[in-house]
Amino acid sequence: MDVFSSFLTNVADFMWGTPMTIALIGTGLFLTIKFKFRYITKIGFHFKNTYGKMFSKGEGEGSVSSFAAACTAMANTIGVGNIGGVATAITMGGPGAIFWMWISALLGMSTKACEIILGQRYRVKYSKSMDEYLCDRSFVMKNAFGWKKGAIVLAVFVFMLGPWTNAVQTQAVTASLKEAFGVNPTIAAIVIGVTCLATIAGGLKTISSTMEKVVPFMAAVYILAGLGIMAFNITKVPAAFCLIFKSAFTPIAGVGGFAGATVREAMRYGIARGLYSNDAGTGYAIIAHASAQTDHPVRQSSWGWGEVFLDTIVVCTVTALSIILTGSYVKYSSVTSAQLTTIAFREVYGGVGSAFMACAISVFAWTTIVGMYYSCAKSVNYAFGDTLWNKRVTPFYMIYFLLPAVAFFKVDATALWAATDILSACYVIVTLIFIYGKHKEIFRLFNDFWDRFLPALKRGEKPAKVSYETVEQKKSPV
Repeated sequence: MDVFSSFLTNVADFMWGTPMTIALIGTGLFLTIKFKFRYITKIGFHFKNTYGKMFSKGEGEGSVSSFAAACTAMANTIGVGNIGGVATAITMGGPGAIFWMWISALLGMSTKACEIILGQRYRVKYSKSMDEYLCDRSFVMKNAFGWKKGAIVLAVFVFMLGPWTNAVQTQAVTASLKEAFGVNPTIAAIVIGVTCLATIAGGLKTISSTMEKVVPFMAAVYILAGLGIMAFNITKVPAAFCLIFKSAFTPIAGVGGFAGATVREAMRYGIARGLYSNDAGTGYAIIAHASAQTDHPVRQSSWGWGEVFLDTIVVCTVTALSIILTGSYVKYSSVTSAQLTTIAFREVYGGVGSAFMACAISVFAWTTIVGMYYSCAKSVNYAFGDTLWNKRVTPFYMIYFLLPAVAFFKVDATALWAATDILSACYVIVTLIFIYGKHKEIFRLFNDFWDRFLPALKRGEKPAKVSYETVEQKKSPV
């Protein structure tokens, strides 16, 4: 197992080396400039069109509201990556990794916006096997580029390998519940599997409705608890921020049990964990937002700002400061992933902190698994088309999807995270190809919204809603 874990780590390090760092940061910077920094500077506009419209059903064609679609997306983003991923970034890359998380987030807002625009632009409507607007990477590959064979290969790759990242979620849950309550890990894994199955069996409407309620509530409670830790250590907060900025550009020496970290490690783990946390560049936003009701694809892309801001700028920072302020990464250097964050909360809140974190991790991991199912299931939908086979295969896929979460959570956490990094890197490569290949169409829609559609609304006119629905062939692509 150690040899296998080492192999996966080496592959992940190679894939997330300097070229990937340059590609992600460079793409984010390029898009941010081309979008005239509007996904960073237009905070008021984006807030109004995201969290300001949480209870609005939305306008235009679609299967669910914009907020429901965003919550389904945030089920993927606000999860163990915010808790265990941040902890791993700090233990491997030092406090400076958090700075690079922030940078990847600010630039990733534009990258995620592109994904949302692509999902809305190349989505399809299934009416025979399911009443739903949908899209994923394979639909984009076929409908935008005409690569039908490649789309099938991609779909099979995603729905076969995607479920294996769930082991990361279950590993974090079982470790936390065992530490806080002494719960048998096997029993915890089985409960996760059964409850997830009960939710995903209801389809998009059940998934999005559940995420609408659970994700915002749990995020708010977690943020408040993290702010409590900052309040208890208020005098240390300025020094913590200084440490983050300093170690982002200067190698940090070992202290206590912490072995130290180079600037390269800070960048590598900060960007990788930041990506895993907010999903910017992975293509998940293509899937989650395709079903949203909106009057223009670019209005829905405001969630490119909304999701990344809440996920990385707020929630990940709360986790990072909790770990740094309590010195947990120094005192407990042998501990990593979500268990380290649990220890940080215990340092301040005692046993109540451990219990709270066990519950928070469980809920976040649970929502992530459910959200991940929706993402992977779209590849199944593509492979079998809008046919009766699509309907017949789905129940069997649910079982396969949950298998890794229930049966393989005992694998070493380092190996699980490395495998997740490798899969995420593959997703990034495909997504960046899509963005660059269709950048003209993305910029056309972006300019149309800001230069024509939005000014017309401000003048009191009623411009026609901009909505897309690709006509799908009746037969299954396979």
